[in-house]
Amino acid sequence: MLARVLGPLLGLAVALPAGAGTLYVSNERDNSLTLIDTATLTVKGSIKVGARPRGITLSADGKQLYICASDDDTVQVLDIATGKILHNLPSGDDPEQFALAPDGTHLFIANEDDNVVTVVDVPTRSVAYQIDVGVEPEGMAVSPDGKWAVNTSETTNMVHWIDTAARQLVDSTPVDARPRHAEFTADGKQLWVSAEIGGTVKVIDVASRQVKQTISFAIKGVQADKVQPVGIKLSRDGKLAFVALGPANHVAVVDTATYQVKDYLLVGRRVWHMALSPDGGTLFTTNGVSNDVSVIDVVSLKVVKSIPVGRYPWGAVVVP
Repeated sequence: MLARVLGPLLGLAVALPAGAGTLYVSNERDNSLTLIDTATLTVKGSIKVGARPRGITLSADGKQLYICASDDDTVQVLDIATGKILHNLPSGDDPEQFALAPDGTHLFIANEDDNVVTVVDVPTRSVAYQIDVGVEPEGMAVSPDGKWAVNTSETTNMVHWIDTAARQLVDSTPVDARPRHAEFTADGKQLWVSAEIGGTVKVIDVASRQVKQTISFAIKGVQADKVQPVGIKLSRDGKLAFVALGPANHVAVVDTATYQVKDYLLVGRRVWHMALSPDGGTLFTTNGVSNDVSVIDVVSLKVVKSIPVGRYPWGAVVVP
């Protein structure tokens, strides 16, 4: 259970995670990471990094952080213990999102300007191979078993399936306009893909690579063209999917069994991406225009706090 500390915010009680950890948030305009203590929900520092940091992810051993420094055309490797950049990894042009293989050996990077996915061998710090994909590749995900790497292309409006053993693109699945993010379920049976301009999330059956469900969103008082799904995060128990709706300034809560929207949670302006606390009890959202992080109690589905960070927060990851 969550430890609960009463605190004023719109009349709600502030819920705090039971375990200690650090939330790392990438700030596009400040070329920095903001560090937030997940127990106290306070900022505890910042780290300068490369130009326009966006995607960030944790290494397999939990000791390093990979950072897409998009305008420097590189992936930086941060030592968590010291807060220092250890070295850079080759990334191709304009890296934006990436995904790490489950064994930690390969990093799959979407290169938006080159229409390729660059696959980096992490131990040797070298490019293992590249795969041509659609126009403006953005979202990246790797299946839990490591068999599939998928990329979404914003202009081609497809999900591209890379067989990691064969190192080949073997299939593509059409989705709605401007797909931005892809997320596998924990059992690897489904892939959830957001379409920013299409205003939908497609749920794809991995075995057949066919769309099995389309989820749409409608928020009272919000114009339909403002509802732009981007980041997706699945709850630890797999029963809920959280969908960041961009300039609609809400996170949709979807029942994964019925694919019905349970609720819309008002967060900061231009919500991008999300991260869960290690115990799954708290969800953090990056809000790119209001320059803050919203804190959501997953149990009560209430927004309990807003934490100011740097300018244009984009990516987020929690380090236990």
